[in-house]
Amino acid sequence: MTIRFLPPPGPPRRLAAAQLANSVGDGAYYVCSALFFTSVVGLSPARIGLGLTVAWAVGSVAGVPLGALADRRGPRGTSVLLALATAASVASFLFVRSYGAFLCAVVLYAVSQCGLAAARQALLAGLVETGQRTGVLAHLQSTLNAGLALGAALGGLALGSGTEGAYLVVFALDAAGFVVCAAVLLGLPVVAPAGRRPVGEPRLAVLRDRPYALVTLLNAVLLLRMPLLSLAVPLWIVERTRAPGWLVSALFVLNTLAVMLFQVRTARPVTDLDSAGRALRRSGLVTAASCAVFAASALPGAGWAAAALLVAGAALQADAEMRQSAGSWQIGFSLAPAERIGQYQGFFGTGVPLARTLGPLLLTGLLLLWGIPGWLLLGGLLLAASCAMGPAARRAESARTGVPARSGA
Repeated sequence: MTIRFLPPPGPPRRLAAAQLANSVGDGAYYVCSALFFTSVVGLSPARIGLGLTVAWAVGSVAGVPLGALADRRGPRGTSVLLALATAASVASFLFVRSYGAFLCAVVLYAVSQCGLAAARQALLAGLVETGQRTGVLAHLQSTLNAGLALGAALGGLALGSGTEGAYLVVFALDAAGFVVCAAVLLGLPVVAPAGRRPVGEPRLAVLRDRPYALVTLLNAVLLLRMPLLSLAVPLWIVERTRAPGWLVSALFVLNTLAVMLFQVRTARPVTDLDSAGRALRRSGLVTAASCAVFAASALPGAGWAAAALLVAGAALQADAEMRQSAGSWQIGFSLAPAERIGQYQGFFGTGVPLARTLGPLLLTGLLLLWGIPGWLLLGGLLLAASCAMGPAARRAESARTGVPARSGA
């Protein structure tokens, strides 16, 4: 059975090409940036962490007005400008040699990335029919993982060299990737901007949409899975299990390959709010099971048994991640008014920077301090949030359309 990697021809394939162009550089950047700032610039890990927390906090706030800008001025031009702004921020890392310069650069990077994500979603909504958006996003996610994997391999070569020049090449590669991304986006058809907002309507209407805010909050809780394999599980393996340390890399590769190969297939049945709610409920059940399996890896026993449990937990977690992504994409788009896609997607996307800033602290405290009960509590929290998303989405739809939500939702 063949797996269709490429999205449909036309705008979806161009969007995938733009995604690939910047994700390769990002993969190398994610692998190398921390060591560059510590070993070359001379910053302490604590100061780097504080700077990144500030940057993503600012970025999460900026996503909504930049998304609204995409609605008013047109998402294609806004996406191109923000891709170039991201390229400039990454290029500035070539010259960063002080904490002040580092802070300015990472704030610009986070603001540009959050705004670009919102503008790209608005561009996709303008170019792709409603029923096809989740499928196209699945292709883009698959492309993203492929690019990150390739970029991580290139970043590994730079780490192996360990020289300042190698790190600078990585930053130049990432900046060039965003320039290529901007060029590809510029080749897409123009999407007409939304008309003037009605008299009396607030400039950022999404901030007063409480039902949508609840859905966004629940999605932010579900995105706590983001630091799981990159931070919490590696620390869990080293500190709480007898599994070999190299398993950290193997689990990351397993997740990347699973999403790359199966995200499109997993997202195919998700076409409306009902199917999105089902996908999220199943995601919650699988997530709870994966947390229980991860917890069991700390029980007394041989190292190979712990390793087997960790692989099983990672496989379950990858399946849950793909279902959660598909369901959340569908809900985020379905509940956004057509003329305000950019600002609504900017608001919905605040879960990503929140997970990046708060997730590491919450997960390490919960799992490494509480151990097995912490895993079970995390699984219960994510299961509850997953099950609540469907009813919350139905209530938000009811508030938007004036049609009462079905009791079965």
